Amino acid sequence: MHEFLAGARLLVGGWGWWRRRPGAMARGLIPAAIVGALVLTALVVLVLQLDTVGEWLTPFADGWSPGWERAAELAAQGVVLVAAVVLVVVTFTALTLAVGEPFYDRIWRAVEQDTTGTVPDGSTGVWRGAADGVALVARGLVAAVIAGALGLVPVVGTVLGWLTGVLLTGWVLAHELSSRALVARGLSRRERNVLLRAHRARALGFGVATQLCFLVPGGAVATMPAAVAGSTLLAQSVLPRGAAPAGAGTGPGAGAAVAGPPRAPGPRAAGPTTGGLPAAGPRAAGSSTAGDLPGT
Repeated sequence: MHEFLAGARLLVGGWGWWRRRPGAMARGLIPAAIVGALVLTALVVLVLQLDTVGEWLTPFADGWSPGWERAAELAAQGVVLVAAVVLVVVTFTALTLAVGEPFYDRIWRAVEQDTTGTVPDGSTGVWRGAADGVALVARGLVAAVIAGALGLVPVVGTVLGWLTGVLLTGWVLAHELSSRALVARGLSRRERNVLLRAHRARALGFGVATQLCFLVPGGAVATMPAAVAGSTLLAQSVLPRGAAPAGAGTGPGAGAAVAGPPRAPGPRAAGPTTGGLPAAGPRAAGSSTAGDLPGT
């Protein structure tokens, strides 16, 4: 739970950049507002058609009593709404990151510069953003299907579907929002997966907090710049302490040390002292210190 809350606090830290870089954060609202208006329109159209969708999905209940027939239709509507919300959040994030690449790149660079003193020089261009967007939507489809399927469970299905949807979407958001800062450090998708899985609770805390903010009316637009800033902090927090600094080279092998085991220290040079080892006991006068060490 401590790690989960630590991840949520990273989003709060992202909001703090409104005070430090208000201009860059304000410009980050523009693509979020444009995409948000389009996605919200699609969601409203779906909600207005939920009665029709519920009837279309439950032809098997036509011969039931009116009460049970209506219950089946409401259950079907709940399943559709859960899946739609998951897909809407993921689609909104993917489209906003793609459309607002220059705006969010500026926010990311500002956070890196302020926190580490330099900006990683790896590639974070438009094509990378488009590829990540496609992967994000694909993951969103899987999450929507799982959440919708769980929504069919009798009695607890709707609640179970919503909780699962929030958790799955939170994980997807944490992964994709943090990808910019990690890719810039030369990490492949596999290496990013390894890092985030090693800090699963923290990543979930950040992603779930972001997802819940997105569900508040108008929250998706307002939260997006803070989510980009907070995800940069998340990426920095999951990197191992021995990782190369942000300005170091980011070639294909730059991130390999993240997933691999730590390197063993090299052999010590023989010398006249123990190098800080505790003394083995009283020595006879004139005895050699080095002569008591193994292999000397």
